[in-house]
Amino acid sequence: MTADTQERPVGPALVRGWRRRCPNCGAGPMLRGYLKVRDSCPVCHEDLSHQRADDGPAYMTIIVVGHLMAPTILYAFVKFRPDPLVLASVFSVGCVALSLYLLPRFKGAFVALQWAKRMHGFGGVKS
Repeated sequence: MTADTQERPVGPALVRGWRRRCPNCGAGPMLRGYLKVRDSCPVCHEDLSHQRADDGPAYMTIIVVGHLMAPTILYAFVKFRPDPLVLASVFSVGCVALSLYLLPRFKGAFVALQWAKRMHGFGGVKS
């Protein structure tokens, strides 16, 4: 097998992406800033400019935050009966904090999945 056709395991790549590290070496930072993907890994020089994460990480963040917070809001409202303003304030802060935590991790995982599956030019084939 040549370097271009070598197997790229998806599991380790996703873990590295979730940690916002290069999917190839796991040592170099994948992101420059909060969500901007580097053009290449500063450690192994893997080209990351092919990524096309687009709206996928945002959709996943919305789905996860919604599925976690909606039942929690319902439980808190039924069990504790807080003032609506308190409930809205507390859960607004919780939703924003959880979203800010998850969004770059989902972005890293999406880029790592594309790298592992050789999507969008990650396969080494020039188009």
